[in-house]
Amino acid sequence: MRVTSEFFVSALVRRIFAEGGFAAISRRGAEEAGAVFVSIDRLDGSFDLYGPAPQAMFSDQPLGRLFEKILASVETADISQRLQNEARMDPDYWLVEIEAREGDAGLPLAQDDPVEVPGKDFFRT
Repeated sequence: MRVTSEFFVSALVRRIFAEGGFAAISRRGAEEAGAVFVSIDRLDGSFDLYGPAPQAMFSDQPLGRLFEKILASVETADISQRLQNEARMDPDYWLVEIEAREGDAGLPLAQDDPVEVPGKDFFRT
């Protein structure tokens, strides 16, 4: 059983803070199953955007949430435009903003052939 979007976002924000980073929830979506997007501020004027990986990518459905990089090293206006398009299709999405100079927020990323369950250690501190 997959955790709710609200629980996942809360755990993500707490983990980032526990690691000494900064994260903020910029948009609250549907508590149960809203799509979660993560914007990474690289602190050099560029941003990355991660979103839910399409479930059709997997032959076996993973137990947790998986992400894919949607935009890389773009300006904030590009992310705003992409999220405006998302809101037209699904207005119940979440947006978490994270500051990470190296661009890594430890998100469980989709892979073509995962060897193990991605993100199984995601909630560990």
